[in-house]
Amino acid sequence: MKFRTAATAAIALSAALVLAGCSAGSEDDSMPGMDHGASEQAADANDADVMFASMMIVHHEQAIEMSDIILAKDGVHPEVVELAEAIKAAQGPEIDQLQGWLDDWGADPEEHRMDGMDHGDGMMTDDDLAALESADGAEASRLFLEQMIVHHQGAVEMAQTQVDDGSNPDAVELAQTIIDAQTTEIQEMQDLLATL
Repeated sequence: MKFRTAATAAIALSAALVLAGCSAGSEDDSMPGMDHGASEQAADANDADVMFASMMIVHHEQAIEMSDIILAKDGVHPEVVELAEAIKAAQGPEIDQLQGWLDDWGADPEEHRMDGMDHGDGMMTDDDLAALESADGAEASRLFLEQMIVHHQGAVEMAQTQVDDGSNPDAVELAQTIIDAQTTEIQEMQDLLATL
């Protein structure tokens, strides 16, 4: 499976986008002497950017929690293990990046998290997590895939809202990276689920 490759590509792209900043246009439209620094981009954040960063941190934290649950089990399908490892590898650094932006923007993430928590966004309930925790082997593999497909679909919807409504270029670029990477993983998970 290509989960590890997708995660590595997502991390590399995220890093490249952060380093490129607002100079990431074609060479034809670059303007010598116009160096837009990180502080200028940090100031360019609207409510959609803050909501995206705040909610995606919570969303990613749950994906990592789900991955930790599956990685602690025996008898899990090897490709599901690989997927869980790839999710942790990709989403851990993104949490740090998102938190850094919130700090730079002087935002209160808790306010936005509470506002958005009832919107669903693919988040698992306590009962969902308990079911995953109690499942073993093949059943845990199947349940993890089913839950993570829904979870990823929620992340893609959240990221699309950011692409549509956000103003911070780095945050919009990360949202597009999430859309691309997780849409690919959704298809891979659906294909794997069909074989279990």
